[in-house]
Amino acid sequence: MTTKVIFAGTPDFAATALHAIAAAGFDVVLVLTQPDRPKGRGMKLQASPVKQAAQALGLPLAQPASLRNAEAAALLAAQQADVMVVAAYGLLLPAEILAIPRRGCLNIHASLLPRWRGAAPIQRAIAAGDAETGVCIMQMDAGLDTGAIVSTHRYAIQPTDTAQTVHDALAQIGARAIVADLQQLDNLQPTPQPQTGITYAHKLSKAEAQIDWHQPASVIERQIRAFNPVPGAWTTWQQQPLKIWQAAVVNQHGAAGTVLAGEAGQWIVACGEQALSLQQVQAAGGKAMPVAAFVAGKPIAPGSVLAQPEPQA
Repeated sequence: MTTKVIFAGTPDFAATALHAIAAAGFDVVLVLTQPDRPKGRGMKLQASPVKQAAQALGLPLAQPASLRNAEAAALLAAQQADVMVVAAYGLLLPAEILAIPRRGCLNIHASLLPRWRGAAPIQRAIAAGDAETGVCIMQMDAGLDTGAIVSTHRYAIQPTDTAQTVHDALAQIGARAIVADLQQLDNLQPTPQPQTGITYAHKLSKAEAQIDWHQPASVIERQIRAFNPVPGAWTTWQQQPLKIWQAAVVNQHGAAGTVLAGEAGQWIVACGEQALSLQQVQAAGGKAMPVAAFVAGKPIAPGSVLAQPEPQA
């Protein structure tokens, strides 16, 4: 008998897994995703990537605003599913929902648990300078990413990796991993997570994406990659926000935030330790462009200073 699967997810990361599960021949009896949200300048309602995938695959779809009610529980119970697969769904699953599928609920989590439990594991791993990250398939329980581990799949973070490139790699890894585990569903042997090495990946904020030039250049460079593409590391230049999409550490020194070179296609800014050579930037209302092109249009005076974040009260 084909395994009956309920799938719950919302962004691209989850849609990749949904496509893989469907392609592997599992019986996806219901797809859950968050309600359509207003987006863009016109604030038009936009379907999530998982909704778009479900519609393209012709799968049954529901978009409850919450799973903490009898109506949602009845909907899920009626599916008589063997298992629920959850990937970046964005809604909490209460204990009564977790108990509905015969074989429980499996979560695709983008970190090597118990490191980086929570909302932004990819970004926090890059910002912290981790050498590797990965995907864990986890048997869900009532805690925040605390369930027993079904399988672990590692990925070596490259020096040029951004949150986007790691996301794309882990989405593929997670899709392959969940299919493999579903194919062995009755033989899985979850292992409790270690009680050491626990860290939390708190949700990103736009405020923390503002660059503090007093930080070492290596720290800022990781911050730039971790916040690419969202929310985008930024600074203030000539009273206007400036996003920095790519930079490299160089062995130069000066007062933090001071421009050391701003000509011949270069824009080098001193940091708390060493300096950063900016490589791709984006002015407010403009497009991202190489620094050589930016500097050609707006010469940068050496000795000028980029703004620092306001001190916290």
